[in-house]
Amino acid sequence: MRSFVRREGRMTPAQSGALETLWPRYGLDYSAAPLDLDALFARRAPRTVEVGFGNGDALLALATERPDEDFIGIEVHRPGAGSLLRRAAAAGLTNLRVSSHDAVEVLRDQLPPASLDAIHLFFPDPWPKKRHHKRRIVQPEFVALVADRLRDGGRFHLATDWEPYAEWMLEVLSGCTAFMNMDAEGAYSPRPETRPVTRFEQRGLRLGHSVRDLIFTRRARE
Repeated sequence: MRSFVRREGRMTPAQSGALETLWPRYGLDYSAAPLDLDALFARRAPRTVEVGFGNGDALLALATERPDEDFIGIEVHRPGAGSLLRRAAAAGLTNLRVSSHDAVEVLRDQLPPASLDAIHLFFPDPWPKKRHHKRRIVQPEFVALVADRLRDGGRFHLATDWEPYAEWMLEVLSGCTAFMNMDAEGAYSPRPETRPVTRFEQRGLRLGHSVRDLIFTRRARE
């Protein structure tokens, strides 16, 4: 069951050109084999994955602000990927790679266990209709996969402006024994200053939506 629908929309010439010319530099093609992340980035550094980065605002800001860390963005919406590639190249970033494949398969097949310091999931599709809840990416199986890919002490940071989905997220995360809520049990986290505010989030705030952050840390493995 996919948690996404490919909606390509209109791709601008700049986005299309970025995908064509910059993919060899920044792109990660899918292969059912683990990546050597040290070789990929030619160094060893803290690493963060953002699942579903949209147009890449938050990911670009973090990669720019933290040149000593490495970032991988996963987004099936190719115009968004093209937009991020164009801006990453303009900023001269070397610590960013982009995948345009199913995030579950990338995490499962390409990213080794305990290889990541953080995983971000900001404003995923809430699939609000009850019959579509099974399509939500935040499910017990996905959370278990995230926990396996994070190192001990790594963080899973989620955000949503859809209150029923926030409640769903909190219930699923609280039910995973591999994670511990960074705030009180059953509580949301205040938005950390390190999480950039995106245009999508600003739109939700203008509409009167409440934004919820959830930050969970990976417990030490036995």
